[in-house]
Amino acid sequence: HTPGQLSGGEQQRATIARSLINDPKIILADEPTGNLDSKNGAEIMATFDGLNREGRTIIIITHDLAVAEHARRILTLRDGQIVSDKINETFQESRTSPARATAE
Repeated sequence: HTPGQLSGGEQQRATIARSLINDPKIILADEPTGNLDSKNGAEIMATFDGLNREGRTIIIITHDLAVAEHARRILTLRDGQIVSDKINETFQESRTSPARATAE
């Protein structure tokens, strides 16, 4: 398949797979669910959760507060400056999710 023949979710999963080729310890993801419907977005987040459980650090940049709420730690940026650095009190350890930063 060419990229144009894949759905948005399939394209995102292919991108994640390519990023894993060199077995990185840290994965940086910029708006990985931004162009996806909620079902595909949930699948991508589940993929990141699994990678995190395997010991990889996942850093996600997102404007989506619902995505950010999946993280243990949330950094909020405004005009290129950190304005908030908090531990997510509602984080569910059994869900083990990546840390994410939000931009305003």
